[in-house]
Amino acid sequence: MRRVTEPEGATRRYAGRVPRTGMIALAGLLALAASASLAVAPAASASTSGTAGAPTALAAVGPQTVPAVAGARTAVSSTPYLPKPTGSHPVGTTFLHLKDTSRPDPWVPAAKARELMVSLWYPATSPGRRTAPYMTAKESELLIEDAKLTGVPPDALSKTRTNAFVDAEPAGRKHSLPLVVLSPGFTEPRSSLTALAEDLASQGYVVAGIDHTYESLGTTFPGGRTTTCVACEVAPKGAEFWSKVGRSRAADTSFVLDSLTGPHPKWRSAALIDASRIAMAGQSAGGAVTIPTMLKDTRVRAGIDMDGTTFDPIPDSGLSRPFMFLGSQAMHSPGGKDTTWDRDWRQLTGWRRWLVVTGAEHFSFTDTSLLLEQLGVYRNPGLAGARAVEITRRYVRAFFDLHLLKKPQPLLDNPSTTYPELKLCAPEKKTCK
Repeated sequence: MRRVTEPEGATRRYAGRVPRTGMIALAGLLALAASASLAVAPAASASTSGTAGAPTALAAVGPQTVPAVAGARTAVSSTPYLPKPTGSHPVGTTFLHLKDTSRPDPWVPAAKARELMVSLWYPATSPGRRTAPYMTAKESELLIEDAKLTGVPPDALSKTRTNAFVDAEPAGRKHSLPLVVLSPGFTEPRSSLTALAEDLASQGYVVAGIDHTYESLGTTFPGGRTTTCVACEVAPKGAEFWSKVGRSRAADTSFVLDSLTGPHPKWRSAALIDASRIAMAGQSAGGAVTIPTMLKDTRVRAGIDMDGTTFDPIPDSGLSRPFMFLGSQAMHSPGGKDTTWDRDWRQLTGWRRWLVVTGAEHFSFTDTSLLLEQLGVYRNPGLAGARAVEITRRYVRAFFDLHLLKKPQPLLDNPSTTYPELKLCAPEKKTCK
């Protein structure tokens, strides 16, 4: 059994409990329909409310024995790697261990402060001496164990080659860099969005990736203490559960913004951040929580939901700041399987876009699809992992360039011959082209 490492001051009653995602019985379904329709955080709609939970991206394709990839375009490698960023800046990275003493942990009440691990990526003046680890060996072990991947070394994901240099000197002038917050899917670590984060940093953004403690399968803190997924044990995972996830993550995000842009910032280079240009994106539950975060915190000027079934409805007052839905065509076409985007679209009163990607699966908007290919575990036949990363990077950056840098982006207004997989949707007509 897995041990849930206790927070400082926690009682022993959380030790020895096994965090399992509620739909792990679905593991092994490799078809697009399964991964697209089942690996999504349940909504409050009648079609999905009350489900037990969502599998991790890795678990959605397990259990598997390596090798299992036929005809993959990505070479199988014992050492996975992330694609090079597309921007002109070298990328630096560091991490912050933050404690919010104003509130107890929502999942472990014995913890009187909410602890978070946050990774920062930023443009650097020059490459550093060593690149950052993708995750710790323990975090890798917990993910691979949960997915029941046989033939994959437990530390395989921790050996993934990244492109960001540890504590490299930041580039930029005071208050010159926009800030993007990234929130991962339920049970997923912040590292699952590293390829996107590195690319944005290479283009001149500061990026903050949040591990939402006790929602991730594994979060390692300084000193080696690793917490696991207490929230996974909650049953049933109905509408109130996901509302709680939304509230908790919105509070996490606001606290991180306080820690980076407040009067006593926790990052030594925080003065580089332009606090008037802040946005947020996330995948799955991390994308869904972008809406409640924007409703709660007006500092977040624009947001993206990547394939996340949303939680509570947007109030009648609406959301007037720019917002973009970016999802899999199989799950998130207008009038399709997930009706929450149709519901929320009507309440988006400012700039808005609804884009779907042909062939994408739920985890195509993270690093997972690419890393699974490289490890020889699984290849999505509809969209190769490297292509999925390229598309995600390009459209997410276009959105932020438009709304934070005020650079026109025709890519968001018309179909692209460069990216024919991308379809711009007209929800009122229930069409995408």
